[in-house]
Amino acid sequence: TKDLKVRIFRDLGINDRITLLDLPEFYRFVNSRQDVVVPHDPEEAERRLSELFPGEQEGLKTYFHYLVNSRKVLAEAAGSPERSIGDFLDEHIGNEDLKLILLGNLGYFHDDPYTLSLNYYLVAQGSYYGGNASFVKGGSQKLSDALMSVIEENGGTVKLNTLATGINFEKGRAAGVSWESTAGAKKVAGTNHAREIVVNAAVPNLAGNLLPESQGRILSEKIEGMKTGASLLTVYFGFKKSLKEVGNRHYSMFVFDPSVETQKDIVRNNNAGFDERSFTFVDYSQVDSALAPPGKGVGAVCCIDYLSEWEGMDRKSYLNKKSDVAETFIARCEELIPGFKDALEFVEVATPLTVRRYTLNPAGAVYGFAQNPGKPSAYLSALPGNIHIASAWGKFGGGFSGSIYSGYMTALDILRKR
Repeated sequence: TKDLKVRIFRDLGINDRITLLDLPEFYRFVNSRQDVVVPHDPEEAERRLSELFPGEQEGLKTYFHYLVNSRKVLAEAAGSPERSIGDFLDEHIGNEDLKLILLGNLGYFHDDPYTLSLNYYLVAQGSYYGGNASFVKGGSQKLSDALMSVIEENGGTVKLNTLATGINFEKGRAAGVSWESTAGAKKVAGTNHAREIVVNAAVPNLAGNLLPESQGRILSEKIEGMKTGASLLTVYFGFKKSLKEVGNRHYSMFVFDPSVETQKDIVRNNNAGFDERSFTFVDYSQVDSALAPPGKGVGAVCCIDYLSEWEGMDRKSYLNKKSDVAETFIARCEELIPGFKDALEFVEVATPLTVRRYTLNPAGAVYGFAQNPGKPSAYLSALPGNIHIASAWGKFGGGFSGSIYSGYMTALDILRKR
């Protein structure tokens, strides 16, 4: 596989601490007109879609060529104005449903194909086709635990339930971090000194809260006008039996509402009611996920969402709306997987407010800055030389891969200085 994460995990020595499970296919796409399973193998995916859309063979060939050879394509296009994936698809593909199928997992990156950088999309989507996607057995917390154990075994300390409150400067240079413990009734505050400071806080929070005022102002000016990416709504389900027993055969299913007929309809639909908003359903019982006791199952619905949908409510209204949203998605999943509702025994809803509460990301953003065509990166060079960004807000964007690459490249940058 060409996936850089394989090398990163090997370099960190965590391959023997986690188990990566191959997923059975990329995704199933469903709307009222199409029901298609897209495989991970790009040649197989191209063949299957060419059979379904025989008039689109040339366009599909071009699409998959760009994905599989993204590094070469980007190198050849260096210096040209960036375009959107939406414009690219309109140029090469005629059938609107085929465009939607190819954009099934758009919500993994952004909320609008016409404002998503083609360059970013090719690298991100290409990694799904370039190597099988994997699931960390036991959930992503197992990966965090493995990374934490590596830090501690190498003499580092991990402070949980601890909020960074400021970056301290001495003689014009960043010299340490102030923090306070948020666990328990008694607040504990402290400072740690460091030659190099790696930040995974949201960049707007770094500018507004963590840096001294003069440094913060410089960074704020550099990020002015940059758009924050969308948030997500997630409905978590616990099942008293595996959905495999009920008859579901797919790990991930992207369900587009019939009203989404073209790419242009996607943005409107992302702001529609939850009874028609497009969504993803993931059934973790399709792999040996170890997320639930034997015989039980776990699943989740996820859709693009925005903080504005949930702000300004009193607690009772907020909880009632969460309950209504859960019921709406249960009914929609029951239509697709008969027996879904009977198998259900637990439901919880996380909104963009939940995301903001746990990540402190502005607007509950899950992918950092929106990956618009031509997104500036000058803000990264506006930081003092010993402050580094290693997160979804950095050079490589959001998601597991973007954040992991960001951390790895930051570590290499720091080591090169020595």
